[in-house]
Amino acid sequence: MAKQIENMRDLYIDLLQDTYSAEQQLIKALPKMAKAAETAELKQAFQQHLEETQGQVERLQQIFKELKQQPGDETCEAMQGLVKEAEKLIEMKVDKDVLDAGLIACAQKVEHYEIASYGTLAEFADLLGYDKQSELLEETLEEEKATDALLTELAEDHINQMAEAA
Repeated sequence: MAKQIENMRDLYIDLLQDTYSAEQQLIKALPKMAKAAETAELKQAFQQHLEETQGQVERLQQIFKELKQQPGDETCEAMQGLVKEAEKLIEMKVDKDVLDAGLIACAQKVEHYEIASYGTLAEFADLLGYDKQSELLEETLEEEKATDALLTELAEDHINQMAEAA
């Protein structure tokens, strides 16, 4: 039976559960992406984001505890699709430089989804008067933006040019 969303708090909790699922899926996907990456900088970026993601999950768990809620068994279908795109790319036999450019593209789709999710969650928390939660969510939002900027820098500095020359 589908759960009911009757008010803003219910919507907030539903989005928190969806985001928690997204982060859990990403924790499983990032090691695969790091292993598939060719350049050391990209491998390191994925490994660093894995560590950040684990911290983000801890923040979400803290929020669930404060709300006296459980993460639930929600499956974030959007992240599931984004992870499948990356897995499909990894399974293809493409040039290693092209693969790195593609992995960055997949990772940036993930980052943009997460930026949208955490931006919305922080706004909802603020609206609902959950100031501490809003701060935690803003912290994660800034990490997501920083990861996106790092991926852009890697792509523009050399990875995309290497892929184009392949």
